[in-house]
Amino acid sequence: MRSRDRGPRTGGTPLLAAALPVAALLALAACSAPPAPAADTYDLVIANGRVMDPESKLDAVRHVGIRAGRIQAISEIPLQGTKVVDAANHVVAPGFVDLHEHGQQEESYAMMARDGVTSAFELEVGTSDVAAWYDARKAGQIVNFGVSVGHVPARMKVLGDPGKGLLPAGIGGSGTATDAQMADMEAILKKGLAEGAVAVGFGSAYTPGAALSEIERMFRVATGGNASAHIHMRGDITGLQETIAAAKAAGAALHIVHVNSSAGDQIDQFLAAIRAARDAGQDVTTEAYPYGAGMTEIQSALFDDWKTWPDERFGLHQLVRTGERLTRATFAKARVEGGAIIIHGRSEAQTRAAIASPLSMIASDGFIENGRGHPRTSGTFAKVLGKYVRDEHTLGLMDAIERMTLMPAKRLEQRVQRCQ
Repeated sequence: MRSRDRGPRTGGTPLLAAALPVAALLALAACSAPPAPAADTYDLVIANGRVMDPESKLDAVRHVGIRAGRIQAISEIPLQGTKVVDAANHVVAPGFVDLHEHGQQEESYAMMARDGVTSAFELEVGTSDVAAWYDARKAGQIVNFGVSVGHVPARMKVLGDPGKGLLPAGIGGSGTATDAQMADMEAILKKGLAEGAVAVGFGSAYTPGAALSEIERMFRVATGGNASAHIHMRGDITGLQETIAAAKAAGAALHIVHVNSSAGDQIDQFLAAIRAARDAGQDVTTEAYPYGAGMTEIQSALFDDWKTWPDERFGLHQLVRTGERLTRATFAKARVEGGAIIIHGRSEAQTRAAIASPLSMIASDGFIENGRGHPRTSGTFAKVLGKYVRDEHTLGLMDAIERMTLMPAKRLEQRVQRCQ
């Protein structure tokens, strides 16, 4: 990847580097088509696997030769290797690229690797200090990683939000920014892009005090940095249409995170609106995870109206640290104390519609801390392959692999170099 002072980068090994075997899937990725096999010995040979490449559409038994961490050969004939892994009856495919992973620490990275993920990005919320974020991981990790510079943390910093977690817990979400404060936010975003941010992150659902004009203004920073804008948008289908319109006005490449979570029972209308924008020539993409339950922080602005809820609604919410389903009284207590909360709110039909759509990349929105969190950190990609490909035939295997590899790589390639 390019160095920090020249543009975006990821940590760890190269963005599309070779991965280790993971469960029933051997995850490997190549930057480009390798040359013909050389008559010598490779560091590692993955032999006899069913090699599936969504870019070239190769789907055949092959032998993969790797040297110095790079794929050097994909051969019909056997290759010599210092180490040979027999991948007979296994699939060899590009390493999965997760565009939406909040758990950017060793515990989560270890779970991701077991789920076939070789590159994990925190692009929704992001950080306000990109240099420090990368420096904290400079020793390297077992997967590749990268971060966005985020409007949400920039807003929290500029407005002085009291929240200690990822999301605003007060004025950073609900406050109205002055022109001078918005200029300060722009400066943070531009600095982050200069320090190697992979994208610009947004969470308008968590910042109800930010007018759409503020969001559009920050979209323009993303456009100026040749970066995509990844947004957890607010509202319903009208909110989606307004967000798409704001991105169009700003000339920004727009990525709608977790369409299944944002759309709920309007999933068909959401997907149709995204399709219409794409058909009109606008750069709009989206993603989904294969679970009916979501997770967020209980002190976020999403729950500012909790006192108006009917009693039965509280039972849909589960406190992560205890596992308990909440009541009005326990929700009120947890709202003061803070913490992560799981929301059981969508039907299987809604989830399946999002996963089945050819518009949807696969991304986990995962987060695990001290063994607690949402199973999507460790099970998103395996669940898609097991449930929706193998068991239900909702997706074909090559289609699923493309949603997990090629599509997210293309989403980032306008800003992030694929190969050194």
